[in-house]
Amino acid sequence: MTTSTTATAAEAAVSIERTDVPQVVFACIRNGGRSVISRVLTEHYAGGRVVPVSAGTQPGERIHPEIADALEELGLDTSAETPTKLTRETIAASVVAITLGCGEECPYVPGVTYVDWPVADPGGQDEETVRGIIADIDGRVRDLLVELVPDIELPASVLA
Repeated sequence: MTTSTTATAAEAAVSIERTDVPQVVFACIRNGGRSVISRVLTEHYAGGRVVPVSAGTQPGERIHPEIADALEELGLDTSAETPTKLTRETIAASVVAITLGCGEECPYVPGVTYVDWPVADPGGQDEETVRGIIADIDGRVRDLLVELVPDIELPASVLA
């Protein structure tokens, strides 16, 4: 799913007022890399103003150790991260579904905005590559939060 039925994440947040705190699901295949990075960064920056969830279409057994190590070095705790199966219910509870490599495997739920982030898979990559992917996702997450919660005051980037 690479197109959205609603133009922006901000419009989704306004048009689908399910709760006062919007939920965003980050979906990839194994739920061990990109979606975990996205969820952890969103939780860090959102300060409770967005509920981030991550899941995978074919969840693995654990998050990639290189991802856990890189996020821990940035001061972000990954100890509670466990790959989870992506369900229609998880997507339906969200205002936005961010897809990161799961493409057509992600279930479609009408009324949910889908946005594809074409981000490389960090699994099995060297430290420099993983850091570059985290930096890419960091910018995307920060932009998403400003769209969803226009009055949010974001803390400094963990990369600063």
